[in-house]
Amino acid sequence: MDLNVCFISTEFFDWGKYGGIGKATRLICTELVKRGIKVSVVVPRGKNQKPVEYVNNVFVYSHKINEYPFTSNIFKKISADIYHSEEPSWGTLIAQKNLPKSIHIATSQNPKDVFDWKMTIKYYKFRRRLFNLFIEKWINQNIFKLDKIFCQAKYIIPKTRELYKLNYDPSFLPNPIKVPLQTPKKAEKPIVCFLGRFDREKNPERFFELSKEFPEIEFIGMGQAHNIKLDKYYRDKYSNYQNLLLPGLVVGKNKTDILDKSWILVNTSEFECLPISFLEAAAHRCAILSPHNPDNFTKNFGYQVVHNDYINGLKQLLKNDFWKIQSQKGYNYVSKIHEKTKVINIHLKEYYSLLNDAT
Repeated sequence: MDLNVCFISTEFFDWGKYGGIGKATRLICTELVKRGIKVSVVVPRGKNQKPVEYVNNVFVYSHKINEYPFTSNIFKKISADIYHSEEPSWGTLIAQKNLPKSIHIATSQNPKDVFDWKMTIKYYKFRRRLFNLFIEKWINQNIFKLDKIFCQAKYIIPKTRELYKLNYDPSFLPNPIKVPLQTPKKAEKPIVCFLGRFDREKNPERFFELSKEFPEIEFIGMGQAHNIKLDKYYRDKYSNYQNLLLPGLVVGKNKTDILDKSWILVNTSEFECLPISFLEAAAHRCAILSPHNPDNFTKNFGYQVVHNDYINGLKQLLKNDFWKIQSQKGYNYVSKIHEKTKVINIHLKEYYSLLNDAT
């Protein structure tokens, strides 16, 4: 049968939005189209984004952020067999309500319970706080009505079940990445990189300050802040750090080249699930240095920071080339679990299984 799948996401890795969920959504969509699947995406509108865009043979529909309640016509127009949400959202429930005969599923990308929000809410604007107070609560109370829930990391399965009051354990559905076939040529001297937004909750200053402690090592901070003034503040403040490079937003081949030569990826975020940056870094044989240990990823493929002691963590990874051992293990793992062809096969298997059960 001809399969029509619509993704519901917060972004599509373009138009000023370059987060991990958007990156995963775009790659999944692109690879499904290559398999002959009709694919569309519905997202909140980004900078200079048109209501309908056509990217890599994928129809990308967008709406203004305050138009969520009026998006039912978009979902009806698409009339998909399956509506797949990359993280449950308001759009998830709107699609389900208006197309009850279709299959509705979601991948839990980064679930936050009350404790998590108390820790991170200070980084969000007033509008988002109101959303959490009313809409987010309503969403969480109704997600159990979907046909199936998945988790992109194994350790969040119990948390997701409890948060959405499910009567089953969500299935593991990993995020995909492109795994290079060729072995990257690493720099002769250590290069330590950062990949992510320079926003407050990402704590990029910890990475910048770490470079001061290792003047003999090159540090490359790939990213930028959403807030222009904050971004300028960081660049002005750390412009005199001779071993710190801040090239801004880096994508495509430029990002690949930096990851290929880097030894270690540093993560300094306040809160993380299993970020795409971990997977990409491991695919390019970089070890991970982070206080977060999703699915034991950091302990198995890098070094877990304790009490914000990044200095000791970096020393441990550099000692006796420990980073090289850990990075190879990380590469082996993502090649087995997260390689895009294997992950897309799992998606298609789940889709057809759900459709068969529904007939």
